[in-house]
Amino acid sequence: MLNRIKKVIESFEKFKIDAVLIKNLENIRYLSGFTGSSAMLLITKGKNFLLTDFRYIEQAKHESSGFDIIKVDDYYDALLTLVKKFNIKKLGFESAFVSYEQYEKIKKTIKDIVLIPTKEIVEQFRMIKDDSEIEIIKQAVSIADKSWNEIIKRIEAGMTEVELAIELEFIMRKFGAESKAFDIIVASGFRGALPHGVASNKIIEHGDMVTIDFGAKYKGYNSDMTRNFIIGKPTKKQLAIYEIVLEAQLAGIDKAKPGVYAFEVDKACRDIIKRYGYSDYFGHGTGHGVGLSVHEAPRVSQKEKSTVLEPGMIITIEPGIYLPDWGGVRIEDMILITSSGCEVLTKAKKNLVQI
Repeated sequence: MLNRIKKVIESFEKFKIDAVLIKNLENIRYLSGFTGSSAMLLITKGKNFLLTDFRYIEQAKHESSGFDIIKVDDYYDALLTLVKKFNIKKLGFESAFVSYEQYEKIKKTIKDIVLIPTKEIVEQFRMIKDDSEIEIIKQAVSIADKSWNEIIKRIEAGMTEVELAIELEFIMRKFGAESKAFDIIVASGFRGALPHGVASNKIIEHGDMVTIDFGAKYKGYNSDMTRNFIIGKPTKKQLAIYEIVLEAQLAGIDKAKPGVYAFEVDKACRDIIKRYGYSDYFGHGTGHGVGLSVHEAPRVSQKEKSTVLEPGMIITIEPGIYLPDWGGVRIEDMILITSSGCEVLTKAKKNLVQI
């Protein structure tokens, strides 16, 4: 934790600030280890403070060594006291997580201070996972892998998408997940054309091809994978679309290595899909970082022109094809960028499972 805080402090010069206010709970956890639902961090060049209310004081003392724990009734009054005590003149804040109302309250409470918005002051470091993070994420991925191998034994025609999602979540919890990573996507038949088709009451019927996108949360970190199955035997078109997406996904994995721009990985996938004439039906980015958040930096998309992949980054590779009123396919693995290439963390087989 101390090394992470040191990196944040070293970035003060870049942002021209004396201290920074951290409000995003994932960033708070990353820097302090605190897992409660209400807190602020004040990082200064000399001391670090965790502000929280009565409910979390003992928890913070246990989880957040290296921080002075401040019990608060009013966060802004407590912040004012610290700003005055340490003569902070330029206070940075997370522009993406401080609302306009909160900004106005800080300005009103703390006069004679310059508030400076910062962007991704912590997220820039979260992109590169350390060894402890990688091991936890591997466990989250393993839980999802085992859950997929188990759920395919229990799927049958006549289930609703919601029933399947509930069963999958139960299995993940049995294998050690603290929760699902996000609302499970189960998109069957024509609903497969919805990239984020969260499980509905639709009945899964014979002939339906089904996309399942899910992940496990373990010790605060997430996994994310997508697999597909079909009730019965696939048609020629279903199998063809599946094989195109698989070819594109494997091309993206092959391209992912240190020194490669994120958009080049996206292009490797997109070029395959374009070659088969389906470019208009792949409308999202190829992937994203995964860690304390399911979707975090770096982004793997056409727009990500400046990000270069580095060892320690964990990203998804998830191209798809979505045909309105017909259905769709997406295949998603998590990979770790290594010093020489990449390691595919998701181990579950990628064949089109026939139920």
